[in-house]
Amino acid sequence: MPSNSVNNVTTKSPATPTPPKPEPDLIGSILGDFGIWQLRTVLIIFLCKIPASWFMACIIFTAPELYPIEEFQCDTSGISSNVTVSEDQCYINSIDGQVEECNSFKYTYDFNSLVMQFNLVCLRDIFVAWTQFWHLFGILVGGVIATKMMLWISPRTTMFIGMVLQIICGCVTGFARDFTLHCAFRCLSAACCALMFTGGHTIFADITAGKYRLGVIILYDTFWSIGLFLLPGLASFFQNWTQIYLGITFPTLVLILLLNWTPDSPRWLLRKAKDITQVEKIVRDAAKINDRMYKIPVDFAQQLRTQAESFKNNPPKEASWAELWTGPRAKTHLVAAHIALAVFIINFMGMLLNIRSFGRDYLILNTIIMGFSEIVGCFLALHLTLKYNNWKWQLAGGFNIVAGLIGFLGWTFYETSIDDDLKATLWIIIAAIPKAGVSLAQSMIIACLPELVPQHKKAPFMFSVVTWARIWLLTAPFVNVFKKIAVPLSLSAFCFLSIVGGICLCFLLTPRPSSVPTTKYIIENGNAEVEHEPSTKDVNKAIWTVEVYDNPISSES
Repeated sequence: MPSNSVNNVTTKSPATPTPPKPEPDLIGSILGDFGIWQLRTVLIIFLCKIPASWFMACIIFTAPELYPIEEFQCDTSGISSNVTVSEDQCYINSIDGQVEECNSFKYTYDFNSLVMQFNLVCLRDIFVAWTQFWHLFGILVGGVIATKMMLWISPRTTMFIGMVLQIICGCVTGFARDFTLHCAFRCLSAACCALMFTGGHTIFADITAGKYRLGVIILYDTFWSIGLFLLPGLASFFQNWTQIYLGITFPTLVLILLLNWTPDSPRWLLRKAKDITQVEKIVRDAAKINDRMYKIPVDFAQQLRTQAESFKNNPPKEASWAELWTGPRAKTHLVAAHIALAVFIINFMGMLLNIRSFGRDYLILNTIIMGFSEIVGCFLALHLTLKYNNWKWQLAGGFNIVAGLIGFLGWTFYETSIDDDLKATLWIIIAAIPKAGVSLAQSMIIACLPELVPQHKKAPFMFSVVTWARIWLLTAPFVNVFKKIAVPLSLSAFCFLSIVGGICLCFLLTPRPSSVPTTKYIIENGNAEVEHEPSTKDVNKAIWTVEVYDNPISSES
């Protein structure tokens, strides 16, 4: 039978005559849903997304595409003079008709790029995507490691470890002169970024509640987009790809200093019974800043110890992966969610990298436009979730289907004779619309997907969906290779995925309040009074929630 809990207290079976006696949510009642203390913490944690976006998108500026003849030429100085070089500078034609691939090049481009360092021109251009593959693989591995680490190591400590290692690995990545070593440390740097933002997510999801928690989860990626705004300006100060890596690495030192004002997750510490004194200090500091000291009971420390003991004696049960397939609409939601997040996370990364297809001269402006589109998508997700909660999935899906169709318009002027600047402008406008839809869908999925399953299924459900999506994310850099055939082809591939993801979103249904039985407790003076108890049949068929007087617990609690 599904269970629902307030402060780890399981409700009684309807057949049991004695009503349950849940304890109040002690930490939540003192912290409040949101306040100055939470705002300060959330803003500091949000900053972790900036270096994460820099490390992902830096390839746009460390490996700009070079033009043959103008900026690189095949070096034939060690070869017989009786040879000719192909127009694209990639092949050598000998006098006897043999064709060989050029293996040595001369560069005249004034920026010492990753392409020049490792000769990533002609057929070797595929290795630009290969370096990005290892970054995305690092995100996948780092997310799994962070999740497992936080079974024993606190979220704040996980963040700190990620920050320190990211500085070390980022510097090594910038100075690596062996391509294999560069890819390896690019992977490690990405894994460190994953430790940072995964640990941070756990903290702010713990200290916020209700619609405020939903808001901060949805808006988390806005600081990723702010990082995209800042990256072109940062890259403009440097004339070497190594310097760019150092430039995006050392600002993490500021984040380490800001950890002094970043609390650990109080409920994590309480569940692990690590240090009750530390939990008490965190909550008291928060109450002082939020002007809620009057909420702290006289026997606060003792109540914390009692709750810690309760957590220890009654650890929360989590469903197995096989159990995720059971329940009303479980199979539909599971399949649709896995496909939807997979295609949207591919598009989220891939469409940003695809701006290289629109020409090197437009990289700065196009990067900023893509960042702006992502912010628009995040705020649109917040609006739909708060304003049209019951139909948010269908609205987000419909937006992505329409936006994906708009993206195919790039073919209408591909072979026309219009000005190149106008053509590039039209391409980025067409790409920006589905990019906003992708950001909308991804933010909504990360924030709202847990509402589709009962409490004991939330963690394994999200872990399965996110890990599956990150595995498919590894294909994103190679979709961009379609640009070699035709510039609109890679964009069309991403738009097709947006349409598929939009269709999957339409199959997700938010539980309706009218169809969700609710057990409601009014807690006054420590006594629980049951207003409504669902029948056993209702409980087995629906997800039901608990509402506590003066302290609504959101579905994430």
